[in-house]
Amino acid sequence: MSDAENAPSAPKDSREPPFRVEVRPGDEAVVEFDPTLTFECVDDCTWCCRHGVLLYEQDLLELAARESINQAVTRAHGRDFVRREPKARDDHVDEDGAACYFLGDDGLCALHDEHDWKPARCSVFPLSVHVEDGDIHVSIRDSAHEHCEGLDVSERRVVDNLDAFLPELLWELDDPTTEIEL
Repeated sequence: MSDAENAPSAPKDSREPPFRVEVRPGDEAVVEFDPTLTFECVDDCTWCCRHGVLLYEQDLLELAARESINQAVTRAHGRDFVRREPKARDDHVDEDGAACYFLGDDGLCALHDEHDWKPARCSVFPLSVHVEDGDIHVSIRDSAHEHCEGLDVSERRVVDNLDAFLPELLWELDDPTTEIEL
């Protein structure tokens, strides 16, 4: 039996997407996914670390306060990203053999493990954020359904925990789109 089949059943929710959710006072998001969807990071799943991590300006400043950014950051498409680099463990890399600069050989993120901090883009995974008609819309990345092992394996409903996934920073940005690849 798979983990998804062993997972506890999620509470019923009669809302049909899209619907609005107050993430925190004054910050609403339009939810475009099944409200019963659950997510919890699982050990040894580093799928989200295989992509380039987009750094919004505030993220870049916070990263610089924690780590040297000289080797860690690159610029592409007019934006700052955490650099991807070759990694020793094949199970932690994308097809090109690379993953996030801060991903250790142990499968742990140095930023999260050592500083208890993540860039906004990392907090958002496995969600996707875009703006439509002035509203922040949240969906599940198409590729997450294929690769993210943390979907539907716990009782932690995403819709009930959007404040953990969507940092306040996103509402301050002109373009909080998260699916921009390095």
